[in-house]
Amino acid sequence: MFTSILLLNLRRCVISCIMMSCGFFSFQLIQAQTTAKAVPVLELNGNAYERGLQHGKALKQDIAAVYAKWKENIRKETKGDPDSVLNSFRNAIHFESITRKYAPALFDEMKGLAVGSGQSYEDVYAFQLVDEYWVYLNRQNNKEKHHCSGIGVKATADHPAYIAQNMDLENYMQGYQVLLHIPATVTEPEQYILSCAGLLALNGMNGKGIGLCVNTLMELESSTDGLPVAFVVRAVLAKQDGKDALHFLQTVKHSSGQNYILGIADSVYDFEASANQVVRFIPGSGSNQVVYHTNHALANHDVKPWYKSSHEEVLAGTSKPRNSEIRFASLERRLNKPASGITAELIK
Repeated sequence: MFTSILLLNLRRCVISCIMMSCGFFSFQLIQAQTTAKAVPVLELNGNAYERGLQHGKALKQDIAAVYAKWKENIRKETKGDPDSVLNSFRNAIHFESITRKYAPALFDEMKGLAVGSGQSYEDVYAFQLVDEYWVYLNRQNNKEKHHCSGIGVKATADHPAYIAQNMDLENYMQGYQVLLHIPATVTEPEQYILSCAGLLALNGMNGKGIGLCVNTLMELESSTDGLPVAFVVRAVLAKQDGKDALHFLQTVKHSSGQNYILGIADSVYDFEASANQVVRFIPGSGSNQVVYHTNHALANHDVKPWYKSSHEEVLAGTSKPRNSEIRFASLERRLNKPASGITAELIK
């Protein structure tokens, strides 16, 4: 796994942790190997197609390399021909209608990305569906992929609001991280988006103080016609108003079981989203000042049939602790203090 740690300072519109500054924004990436990587900042201007075209052209070699590693990873994982596996995957999903309703410009951006990079549109589209592909594999063999933890801290007199997470993905993405910068337009705010070459989004924030972190909740029900996670991220970050972002996240139909930590100016929210419902999660004593999550559902019980018994054991406290539960207990122990006592250094 490669690990990226992202910390968002929402009041000052700062993405921070270690390494570079971009005007009044700063971005920091910490890798699992504890070595810093100079993550490029890619400026994307113009309409959606033009932004995709610029992305594809600027990172053409990196996109070719990471797509080749992606397919080799599919081959090793499934023991099948990657193009055949991806074709079966695409035939099993129906995300076009809802995407055209809520994020139609992303189709143009993917078309531009395909043309600029020289990759097929079909591969570009499938590459965006990181969580949805994991869900597809899970339906077949209950294979799980999740190692992310998230934190949100409300603003206090001592510090602004923070949202943060580690983003753990497969090794084939290591070395291809990129920070996408989209300047403000008439219809969209300025955005900084953590991503990978050839990918529309992992997480990020915008100039209106709206930020979003994500982590998988594989046990929750999924949908083959909901909105994919990467498109949810981009749709939220395109919002000009926090209330609109909050309403959208709670009402859109989701494709994959996912935990979303949403930051809006000085406030933070945690939502467990499944195909059929979105439930707010408030950990600990019930205060909404500090939220945190790992990879098992606690408030949303819209669970896949093959996870029902393990989900009930977790809720009852009778399960043998898994990786996700151990991480959650660690967060609970280390964040058991007032929001004013939680610093950026503690989060990191």
